[in-house]
Amino acid sequence: MQLKEKDMVYIQSFKHDGSLHRTWIKGFVIEASEQRIVAVTDRAWVVESDGRKWLTREPAICFFYPDKWYNVISMIRKSGIHYYCNLASPSLYDGEAIKNIDYDLDVKVSPNGKWIILDEDEYQEHGAKMGYSKELDQVIRSQLRFLLNDIRHHRSPFDPDEIYQFYEKYQQLLKELRASRQ
Repeated sequence: MQLKEKDMVYIQSFKHDGSLHRTWIKGFVIEASEQRIVAVTDRAWVVESDGRKWLTREPAICFFYPDKWYNVISMIRKSGIHYYCNLASPSLYDGEAIKNIDYDLDVKVSPNGKWIILDEDEYQEHGAKMGYSKELDQVIRSQLRFLLNDIRHHRSPFDPDEIYQFYEKYQQLLKELRASRQ
């Protein structure tokens, strides 16, 4: 089953040991191709592995790739576009949800382009606890370098104009969906 524009989809993130890490209750698909799935979460419920629930505060354009070891959440705030990048297995849609394995390392990018790598201690701890192989570590470190290079060169999705265009598309698709229901 293939996702298409205007579909609603669950998003699930797991840990290396197979345990559920986090679930987004709904994402609104605005692009689905062999290269990526782009979905918007806007006031979406998020459920953590410990059962805590919270509601996202702002619209976010989320990018999931079948061939990259990361996904990108671009949050639209008054201060500009903030990016949160998760080092994770390539994402797949299995008919139930967009799924990936979260590998702890994250990169946070501010509107001015400055970035910081987060959770290196968590990556080391989980790597030892869950047995991340040397090969897996090499892949993740290599993909982190690719991700940082994309950030530095403002390649998709690290171009604010692209994010605002996707947000406009989202608003237009919502308008069309509401009109078709009347």
